[in-house]
Parts: sequence; C-alpha cells; structure tokens
Amino acid sequence: MSRWVNLYVTHDQLEAEMIKDIVESAGIEVVIESSKLTPYPVNIGRLGEVKLLVKEEDRGTAEEILRTSPEEVGGMEAEEGY
Repeated sequence: MSRWVNLYVTHDQLEAEMIKDIVESAGIEVVIESSKLTPYPVNIGRLGEVKLLVKEEDRGTAEEILRTSPEEVGGMEAEEGY
C-alpha cells in the first residue's frame, strides 16, 4: 500500500486546485487536504493550510513537474514534506 506524502502547501484553495490539475495532467494522483474549519477565509498558521499529497513513489516526478512549470504555479517551489 502506498504512503501519501506532502508535495505542496499553500493558503489558497484556487492555487491548490490549479496545481492539482497540472500534476494530474501527467497521470499522477493528487489529494487535497485542508485544515480550514469554516467557510470563511482563514489564513492564520496551520488553520489556513491547504496541502497537496501524492503517493510517495510519485513525489520526485511531481516535484519535477512543479519545477518545470513555474508560470502555472506562480513561480513557487514545491514545499518539503512534514
């Protein structure tokens, strides 16, 4: 069974969805995990985090996709896992 690992952390749900689409277009499964507790925009520490998770064996390929697609990802680098 594959272990899910952190690929990217943002505080913007729309950015997370766009990055998910980019990575999934390469055939890599992505799961979005959010700590937001309310429908209101909360960006305080971990309460506002939106994480993108990929299977451990796909992480290297997914990180390479983000590095080679900075214009789609807003020029940001992939986050290190926790």
